[in-house]
Amino acid sequence: MTTRLPDPGERADIVLIASSAGGIRGLGTLLAGLRAPFPVPVLVAQHLRSSRETQIVSILARTSTLHVKLADDGETPEAGTAYVAPPDHHLCVEKDRELSLSGAGRINFARPAADPLFESAARAYGSRVIACVLTGADGDGARGIETVKAHGGTVIVQDPASAEFHSMPQAAVDTGKADAVLPLEEIAEELNRLLVPR
Repeated sequence: MTTRLPDPGERADIVLIASSAGGIRGLGTLLAGLRAPFPVPVLVAQHLRSSRETQIVSILARTSTLHVKLADDGETPEAGTAYVAPPDHHLCVEKDRELSLSGAGRINFARPAADPLFESAARAYGSRVIACVLTGADGDGARGIETVKAHGGTVIVQDPASAEFHSMPQAAVDTGKADAVLPLEEIAEELNRLLVPR
């Protein structure tokens, strides 16, 4: 597996997670494994149906040590909180690092989508980004991780062999930009190693 992860001393300021089909379970596993107090915000783009109110926050909050909420337009992300893109809105980061919600067109047939989150966060945070791509049945996130890497950030991808749906992580792996390709259960451990003070 690819392993080009930074030294734990090279801290990031934000973690991004993208997932699609099978993602609720994958997100639950990852967020449950993050140790408290987690020192940076986590921004989540999970493909959601726009036709009904989502239960994703209550589902993820059951097992996560982080505070989990739907992202609000204009808020400043805080450490120890996971901000989930609301249904039918792309979650983006402005240059002043405030969150913004967009109703712009679907990307990779999805809104929210990974690429707008990854690309905007890379522009706002530069090299201080860790972007994670989990299970999914499309190629969303592949373009975004190219931008993350162009700005010096770090990319972790779920091993497609361990993913419930492999297309999305495989597209990320195929870019050649992943710093690590790990089984789902090991991604939280790696984020803890990189970010949580001992």
